[in-house]
Amino acid sequence: FAPHSSTTHTNTMTDEKKQKDPREHVNIVFIGHVDAGKSTLGGQIMYSTGQVDDRTIEKYTREAKEKNRDSWYLAFVMDCSEEEKEKGKTVHAARAHFETEKKRYTVIDAPGHKAYVPNMIGGASQADVAILVISARRGEFEAGFEQGGQTREHTMLAKTLGVERLIVVINKMDESTVQWSEERYNEIVDKLTPYLKKLGFKSKAFQFLPVSGFTGANIKNPIDSHKCPWYKGPTFLDALDDLDPIERNESGPLRMPVIDKYKDRGTMVVLGKIETGTVRVDDKVLIMPSNKEVEVAAIKSHDIDVDEARPGENVELHLKADLHKDDVHSGYVICDLKNPVLPVKEFLAQFLVLDKALFTSGYSAIIHIHTAVEDVTVTALMATLDKRTGKEITKKPKFAKQGDLLLVRMTLPQSVCITKFSDCPQLGRFTIREDKTVAVGKVTAIKPLK
Repeated sequence: FAPHSSTTHTNTMTDEKKQKDPREHVNIVFIGHVDAGKSTLGGQIMYSTGQVDDRTIEKYTREAKEKNRDSWYLAFVMDCSEEEKEKGKTVHAARAHFETEKKRYTVIDAPGHKAYVPNMIGGASQADVAILVISARRGEFEAGFEQGGQTREHTMLAKTLGVERLIVVINKMDESTVQWSEERYNEIVDKLTPYLKKLGFKSKAFQFLPVSGFTGANIKNPIDSHKCPWYKGPTFLDALDDLDPIERNESGPLRMPVIDKYKDRGTMVVLGKIETGTVRVDDKVLIMPSNKEVEVAAIKSHDIDVDEARPGENVELHLKADLHKDDVHSGYVICDLKNPVLPVKEFLAQFLVLDKALFTSGYSAIIHIHTAVEDVTVTALMATLDKRTGKEITKKPKFAKQGDLLLVRMTLPQSVCITKFSDCPQLGRFTIREDKTVAVGKVTAIKPLK
């Protein structure tokens, strides 16, 4: 952006910060089984890129020692709450930011434990790239992938939520049962590759890297060739920087699902990722489904004031309006004043049954669609569809079974702002869960409320 020049005493530092950063912004999410080392890897990246200084690391080292968790000090960079530090498990999807010479990144550290999968979905729904973290330690990879662990579900959910690019980080390669073994690395690659292709990831859309999140080997600097003579590929940060630019829809109508909100000196602040469109300071926008017109008083990106924000940016919007606390919630959408997202209570969807032996109309569960989490009921099975062509096979089946692709009618007790998948994929794809992921789908038609 052009620096402010209306006054002679404008702070130069502020002007520099307000200039448009030409580097691409990318959202990455760490996924994978509990204890694969996601938070430690995230902490190591923060340290390696200069986002965390030595004094902070020394503080976390002391804290970890006091809790008899000496090796967890890097994880404390991402796991900030006392609950997470005590458990040694990520509960919420933590966010942090780092930069390289080529790009700017928001990193989301999603929980690995199956009890917190709904939190993981919230994190993954914001991501452009998923980092699947695998533990190379004997027994830990097998527990995560082969014995009902979260490796499979997390990867499937990431794909369902629209993540098209995957970097598989094989972590803990320095561990005593592994010691940078090429044989162990290849064993994991050979077992994961067919599963990733089965999920729909194309060969060019995923890659494997050996690292040690604890020591930092192959994160920023290459691995010592004496320890690992067989690996000649890129470091983790180089692999991220070398990904092709992500296509964004800057000219489309504004769509920003709300992740969270808070009050700052009486001003309502909403947090979210802009999916389409561009928002500028002083713009008039609409909060849906509460239908409240507000003015954007300020925009913050990575705690820095900016004049505008584009698709892919995680931002805070400071809203100028007399808002009640119930006028905006997580799952609401900040949208274009002239072309808003419409509230819906009924819609049609393509629906793939993943984990339900027998499926009939009347089925109720929880739907996760963008940042919204609501009750939903399947009120009618309209047709069974051919998975390859999408064409109708059977009209109005009485039941469906695991693996079937259906056209269904779904109803919501509360209105939710969604779109057809063809209009805006980010607001039109969803996951259905009980205590496990039961189905995934995309919205094909909506019946907006009057």
